[in-house]
Amino acid sequence: MRYSLLTVVFITASLLSSTVAWSSEVDNIIARKEAPAGVVFEIVSDEADLLGELLPSVKADIQKLRARFPDLPVAIVSHGTEQFALTSKNRSSEIQAHDLVKTLVQSEDVDVHVCGTHAGWYGVTAEEFPDYVDVTAAAPTQIDDYEAIGYELIVLTD
Repeated sequence: MRYSLLTVVFITASLLSSTVAWSSEVDNIIARKEAPAGVVFEIVSDEADLLGELLPSVKADIQKLRARFPDLPVAIVSHGTEQFALTSKNRSSEIQAHDLVKTLVQSEDVDVHVCGTHAGWYGVTAEEFPDYVDVTAAAPTQIDDYEAIGYELIVLTD
């Protein structure tokens, strides 16, 4: 895929501004005396390769949050085009995203969800995702459910 210099600059600036915004939200949570019930990171974008770019920063933020609040429950909900990086058939082309998600789920007790409704619009079934990725019926409902039990929402993309 070829990008013009202007496109690359725009994408980089957008990612940097998003990173700054969500990092301040993470810092605000860390500054509290008491932990929230949990934290849910929302990712929704039309950028197919975004997860590989964002997940290292998300993992670092989860580590910061857990350094302050060791038992803090954390979830990630992806429900845009980026979620398709996590299909089993994309494992070889999205190694970093898969490895990070697998580590987060299996070693760091983070729930990772993708949207079954969005996947269905593209003919992708729940069976096409590996077992370490939870395919929820509807990501917005999943996020609402987390918020209803007191999780703080951190939106990573617009």
